[in-house]
Amino acid sequence: MKNVKVLGTGCRNCETTAKLVAEIAAAKGVAIELEKVTDMAAILGYGVMSTPGVVVDGKLVHAGGVPDRKKIEGWLG
Repeated sequence: MKNVKVLGTGCRNCETTAKLVAEIAAAKGVAIELEKVTDMAAILGYGVMSTPGVVVDGKLVHAGGVPDRKKIEGWLG
């Protein structure tokens, strides 16, 4: 199971990113634990200055703007 964290304050782009990750994981049959991180100190702790950010298994893979489907599919293998 992959651990995926969407970092953001709950803006539209953050919500869209979380929804896309969940949809693509389900379509690919990949089990994920999806967590939304809204605490600014925690977000900054990952070095993210522009949200949404995405962390997969502890590694920052994206920051700023909604990632495209191909990127997300790549993260989920």
